[in-house]
Amino acid sequence: MPHLVLLGDSIFDNLAYTSGGPDVISQVRGLLPAGWQASLLAVDGATTDDVPRQLVSLPRDASHLVLSAGGNDALMSSRLLDGAVDHVAQAVSSLADLSQEFEKKYRHAVAACLQPKLPLILCTIYNGNFPNSKFQRLASTALMVFNDVILRVGIEFGLTMIDLRFVCPSPEDYANPIEPSSVGGAKIARCIVSLVSADQKESACARIVIR
Repeated sequence: MPHLVLLGDSIFDNLAYTSGGPDVISQVRGLLPAGWQASLLAVDGATTDDVPRQLVSLPRDASHLVLSAGGNDALMSSRLLDGAVDHVAQAVSSLADLSQEFEKKYRHAVAACLQPKLPLILCTIYNGNFPNSKFQRLASTALMVFNDVILRVGIEFGLTMIDLRFVCPSPEDYANPIEPSSVGGAKIARCIVSLVSADQKESACARIVIR
């Protein structure tokens, strides 16, 4: 019996933000073909450093993994957006340092997910829905640094990736600036189920899915 496991952060563990509506894991379970199971190991607030610890609880019969991580790493670095610099090069250098640090942590998380030798899908970080248009523009630009890491690592390992920036582009996809609503969660769930339930042969080619 196929068993899908969701790892990472509140993109999947979003029950606290849906105002009584269904969360992602419930939506995934409702869409999976008969005979499939789904488990939630993702934890609200988790960073890439927490992913290996989540895998300790991996069900023995797990068959497919989906990872959404990095958003909280980015959130913890958001103070850089308010920092003053003397030169543009200084700002770019800070972003380069951030990218290097995140890549090290993200690679460690992905390596842990690959250890069980199960099919793995990665998710990028969506742009969110910030009320301040100036901050939204800054955040979306800064997140490119993190998403570049996710995409490069995914391509390197020939993994399938879901680009959540395309899956959740509308304000109604969000319960608040950074958490998915039931509307956004439904889109995420449909994308995940469509990928894992499709009859696909193993391939060394990376794929980026946007819907």
